[in-house]
Amino acid sequence: MKALLINPENRSIEAIDIDSNDDIASLIGYDTIESDAVGTAGDRLYFDEECFLRGTTGRFQIDTLIPVSGRAVIAGTADDGATLRDAATGIEDLRSRLKYL
Repeated sequence: MKALLINPENRSIEAIDIDSNDDIASLIGYDTIESDAVGTAGDRLYFDEECFLRGTTGRFQIDTLIPVSGRAVIAGTADDGATLRDAATGIEDLRSRLKYL
């Protein structure tokens, strides 16, 4: 599935392919994953639930969501988040909605 990897340390957004939640955990670097809805098309922002406790560097905020520290992945979901699918959000759309802190 198509997804987006956000790396706030180098301020990059990269299109990636994932197959499962295990891929998301590997990309983020931790298995304590939390997610928030991003937009109305079913996309979710996956990030380390303990990002601020760990002191992870690089912070960002999308729209009015709470800020996140460290790498994160945006993936599409279906079935109330139970199934992953291609992200609907594009890189340029995300870039215009993302603020590095």
